[in-house]
Amino acid sequence: MSNQPGSDPSNGWEAVAPVFIREGRSSRVGVGVVTSWVNRFPPGSTLLDLGCGPGVPRSEPLHARGSVFAIDASPSLARAYQERFPAALVACEAAEHSALFGRQFDGVLAWGLLFLLPGAGQQEVIRRVAAALKQGGSFLFTAPWQAGTWADNSTGRESVSLGDAAYRALLAAAGLTVVREHEDEGENHYYETLKP
Repeated sequence: MSNQPGSDPSNGWEAVAPVFIREGRSSRVGVGVVTSWVNRFPPGSTLLDLGCGPGVPRSEPLHARGSVFAIDASPSLARAYQERFPAALVACEAAEHSALFGRQFDGVLAWGLLFLLPGAGQQEVIRRVAAALKQGGSFLFTAPWQAGTWADNSTGRESVSLGDAAYRALLAAAGLTVVREHEDEGENHYYETLKP
């Protein structure tokens, strides 16, 4: 599961990318929550789509709002994203090791990413995102509020939720405040944070 030398930095997603690309086109899960979040930013904001996948369906509201950068560790998913959004700057790299383009963002979205990483990886992503957010910026990510482990539906690999108390502690340590929580039609739980 962890990104050790010689392991798969996409955590199994490269192997299932063709199916995920095909099936993602028909899903609208989460679009409402992401649209509501991104519409709080002024037009032209700089946004990061972290663990972007193929760019459907939740990435579309970001591109309607601002200038979008995107990162995915799966070469096939990163390529599909770039083909869908030619104007985006896309990097193929693991989020927990990424320099996040060496720039600051108004908003960062990580949908279906954090819990795919081991605890240390999740902590590192939160730290990196917090450092890359502008003052007043927001980080929206999905993770179950309950602590636990389960087999990911797509890859079969272990997913890990650290649980509400741990996420809040990690966010606070990184200088982020939880301002809202959401649930979507697919029963995905969201933490919406602010960098004061």
